[in-house]
Amino acid sequence: MQILDAAWQQGVSLWDTADVYGAGESERRIGDWRARTGHPVTVITKLGRDAALYPSGYTKAGVRASLQASARRLGAETLTLAQLHCVPFEVLRDGEIFSWLDDLCSEGLIQHYGASVETLEEGLYCLAQPNLASLQIIFNLFRQDAITELLPAAQKANVGVIVRLPLASGLLSGKFGLDHRFAEQDHRNFNRDGQAFNVGETFSGLAFDVAVDRVARLQTFVPHNMTLTQLALRWILDHPAVSTVIAGVSKPEQVAANVAASTLAALPRALHEQLFAFYEGEVRAQVRGNI
Repeated sequence: MQILDAAWQQGVSLWDTADVYGAGESERRIGDWRARTGHPVTVITKLGRDAALYPSGYTKAGVRASLQASARRLGAETLTLAQLHCVPFEVLRDGEIFSWLDDLCSEGLIQHYGASVETLEEGLYCLAQPNLASLQIIFNLFRQDAITELLPAAQKANVGVIVRLPLASGLLSGKFGLDHRFAEQDHRNFNRDGQAFNVGETFSGLAFDVAVDRVARLQTFVPHNMTLTQLALRWILDHPAVSTVIAGVSKPEQVAANVAASTLAALPRALHEQLFAFYEGEVRAQVRGNI
């Protein structure tokens, strides 16, 4: 609750959650916070990764029930934005799920819908859907490929881009050394090499030792008036197709530090070119899984 209070006080007015975060507990706590404070924060949620649907149980009735449950937990009659949560590509290609969401918009259960995806191919497919409002993608200094085709396509389609994993699972904070050990239930431990789910979701697909080495190289590009975290966030915000960035925190004071990146001046073009050359030359070939 202190983190939510800090986010509101810092002007963070768009909050992203999902039905599977804490098995609904995240939505429930945000709903309780909104009921307690009455503050008009915009909450967006996700669906499609709970056991009732994933990986092959998608039906219109199931999608409706999932969204109704999210609305109850959030204390909302209508969900502002519901995002497909990395559902299998074959489900997206079938196309029915988008028709269902169109119908649920007409029914008033949701106002808009979007998709959170794992790969550029999935993102480009979703952008072809006429009523898509938003696209959530992995985009950071260790995953820059969206610059070439996806971001321009999103602008052309007038689809908002929501960036997730902006710090590559915390690597781009610069806080981790090779000897760092993550908690047993932390995905950075149990999915370190893609054992549990998509390998690209953890450390942006880089092996941990490779990533730590590349972070050290990145430190040489950081301007004297910034931290590596601020450089990583400012770099994302400099792309005009990006609408917002999901920067997670574990302490209230981290909210202000993240928000501060929004007030910094845009990075020089020359630095952007150096960072892209660094990615192309030293990172891209090391990314495991589909980009």
